[in-house]
Amino acid sequence: MKKIIPVLLLAVLSSTTIKAQSLQPFADGDRVAFLGNSITEAGYYGSNIWLYYMTRFPERKISVINVGIGGDVVGQMNDRFEQDVLPKKPNIVVLTFGMNDSGYSEFNAANADEATKQRVAKSQENFVLLAGKLKAQSRIKPVMMSSSPYDETMENKNNYFKGKSKAMEQIIAFQQEAAKNNRWAYVDLFHPMTEINVREQKKKPDFTITGPDRIHPGRGGHLVMAALFLKSQGLAGKPVASVHIDIKNGLVEAENAKVNINKKSEQGLNFIYFANALPFPIDSVNGVWENPQTQADVLAVYPFIQEFNQETLKVENLEKGNYHLIIDGKKIRAFSADTLAKGINMALLSNTPQYQQAVSIMYLNDLRLELEKKIREYYWLHFNYFKAQNMLFDDSQQAFEKVAEKAKTDWFVKSKMGTYQTARFPEVRKMWEDNIRQLTERIYQVNKPKSHLVEIVQVK
Repeated sequence: MKKIIPVLLLAVLSSTTIKAQSLQPFADGDRVAFLGNSITEAGYYGSNIWLYYMTRFPERKISVINVGIGGDVVGQMNDRFEQDVLPKKPNIVVLTFGMNDSGYSEFNAANADEATKQRVAKSQENFVLLAGKLKAQSRIKPVMMSSSPYDETMENKNNYFKGKSKAMEQIIAFQQEAAKNNRWAYVDLFHPMTEINVREQKKKPDFTITGPDRIHPGRGGHLVMAALFLKSQGLAGKPVASVHIDIKNGLVEAENAKVNINKKSEQGLNFIYFANALPFPIDSVNGVWENPQTQADVLAVYPFIQEFNQETLKVENLEKGNYHLIIDGKKIRAFSADTLAKGINMALLSNTPQYQQAVSIMYLNDLRLELEKKIREYYWLHFNYFKAQNMLFDDSQQAFEKVAEKAKTDWFVKSKMGTYQTARFPEVRKMWEDNIRQLTERIYQVNKPKSHLVEIVQVK
């Protein structure tokens, strides 16, 4: 193997090209596998990316597949590639690693520099092997994505490893180089998220977009990760819909929408509104990695609404006064003529029919994610415990008793046992997989935009 590695290294890191490919938006039928560690296994950034596509491109059916396993370094991803990734039949694989590869306690040891050098070199060596496998799959388009950052600068005593961020940057450097030289798309999460941390910590030293453990982003951080990925696909600035009506001049403009005016005057109007997309529903739930940060929390530090969630309505030359916005007979909110002339963002109005439709999709997607996470816990046990016992995918009673004994002394194994008690039965896993398919099919039934009667009625 040692003789093969230099050849592969030359193939993967050769300098025959100038820059990485741009990351194109996903197309109908794409099967996108996110291959990573615990941050990927948590599933939230991938689920957010899929939710964006579910609401923004309702006719474009894609699949986002979670193949993350907590604790993995790239060498472990390479080891399970054939048994965990290829069976899912992806045509796009997004590879992300670096948090675990760079190490932890090594940074507090006397020989930290040498240990870091060895870990980075080992990571690159194993990456070359996995890159070779990816290149050998002609039907797979690889995408390289950096890890989200280790937050070394926050004011917190938890998990402080001096110099870990710089080690991660060394890994990122060879990831970028490989993407450039292999003409793979590259997505940078590390630097934009680090910039947010540094900027906000000037005002609040204990702020973090990452998490209180410096490692695992919460739901808010995962939304930023999804936004950065979507931005790399060129999707920032694309509106949900935009409508501009000038009562006086008869101007009607619509982007990604259709408008048919029924009646208009300086005292109000009504029209049929059909947008080709739905707004992105912002979740206020927390609870990942004991991280209290929600999606709503990060809106103050990342311009997600401006970049990805604009459903604008602008009505000019109404008579001075206040007006009810009414959709399908339901009063949504009152606005002044001046405010309507400047334009309102209906994506911020959570009581509109279109926003409520998007919320129903979000909840169905959350159910899908919860089932997917159970399946990933099952795979975690097999690749982190059973494989070393030469019992990969052995779900016999003997295997169960063996892992139950291990759980008495291993907290990580113990944390998966609640799921494994039922997941070890193939009938149960099949039921979960069937439910995931059914939920996905239902989402692509209920995510179709609808026509709405919009009325702007003067408040008497």
